[in-house]
Parts: sequence; C-alpha cells; structure tokens
Amino acid sequence: MRLPDTAHTSRPWRIHEIAPDFPLEDVWALPTPGGPDDFPELVRVLAGFEPGRGASGIVRALFAVRAKVGGALGLDRPQSGLGARVPALRDRLPVDLRDAPAGPARDGSPFVPLLLTGDEWALEIANKTVHGVLHVGWVPDVHGGHRGQMAILVKPNGRLGALYMAAITPFRHLIVYPVMMREIGQAWRDRARPRDASPATRGGWSGRGRISPRAHGGSP
Repeated sequence: MRLPDTAHTSRPWRIHEIAPDFPLEDVWALPTPGGPDDFPELVRVLAGFEPGRGASGIVRALFAVRAKVGGALGLDRPQSGLGARVPALRDRLPVDLRDAPAGPARDGSPFVPLLLTGDEWALEIANKTVHGVLHVGWVPDVHGGHRGQMAILVKPNGRLGALYMAAITPFRHLIVYPVMMREIGQAWRDRARPRDASPATRGGWSGRGRISPRAHGGSP
C-alpha cells in the first residue's frame, strides 16, 4: 500500500542527514508484520528477494524492456555509476556509520548497501538517468506490532532523468510496485522454510556488495 510522504519524513531516520537533497519519490507499507526485533529478518529476506521472479507476464516484460532499453542507450554503464558520474553517498556518512556494517549484498547488482542500523537500511544506485536511494525501515503498525516500510528517494540526472522518471512512474505505481508488495509478502510468509528451500534465499548473498540486479529493473 502506498503511504503519504509524512510516513517517511516524520520519522527520525538517519538517511535524512545523509541525503537531504534527494527528493522523496514515494513511500510504501510492506506486508511484513512482525515484532520489535524482527528487522534483521526483514533485511535478510529483502537481500535475497528477486522482483519479478514469480510475477505476471506483464511485469516480467517490463523488466525485460527496461534491460533492453538500458543496454541500447547505455544507461547502466560503469562510467554513469557511483564514484564516476556522481560521488557515492558513503562519502557523506557520519563517523559512527562510516565504519559500521552497511548490510548484506548481492554480487552483480547495481544497488550498493549504504547504511544499516537497528531499524533502518539504505542502498544506493546511480546510472545515466538517476542517483537514487532505496530506504527500508521498521516501524510500529496500528495493530500494536511492527512492519517494514520502503521509501524511494531519487535525484534525476537532468532532463533525461526527469523524462525517464515521468515515463516509468505510472508503471511503477500501477503495476510493478503492487506486484512487488505481493511478492515481498509471500517471501515474508515463506521465511520459516528451510533456508536451502526458500525462494527468498536462493542465489546467495555476501557481506557487502549489492542487492538483486532485478530490483526496480536497475533503477528506482
């Protein structure tokens, strides 16, 4: 479910001090009910999550189109990424976060872990169109428990980036993200399976690299 911007802006997230110049694109409630200490489990599930893997044909087609367009236009070339076109946000981290673990990662993904706290995880991405942050938090819910919350912060790269975001926004809001929410909910419910049998954990991840390359089709 999409939430008002205040669901993110009203909370004392560390990302506010690190990326104050990144506009908030949207905020989503994750269907991941749990207790106050379950945030590490959410991080583990999301680190192994592959959007679109079990999705409808139209969502898989959208990911495929994004990959083809990105390849044809060179949107995801290394020279357009972090440390090349834009400085990495890790350079802005305060002392207490700079040497702390940034969270799990998957090889081959454009999403780079930025920070991890007891209730907050952020990953960073940059390409020819945007410099963005995927932010995940653990918040109280109306039922007295807790759940995940996801926010997307995006700084478009000039006119190309603005046009790109305008073009994909209807697909993100109406198709891609609703399907992702259902898949995340299923992965959360399936997390009690043996780890070698769970779709959410296949493929493996290691301590500090990148999250699934299919996430957002390579962009927010």
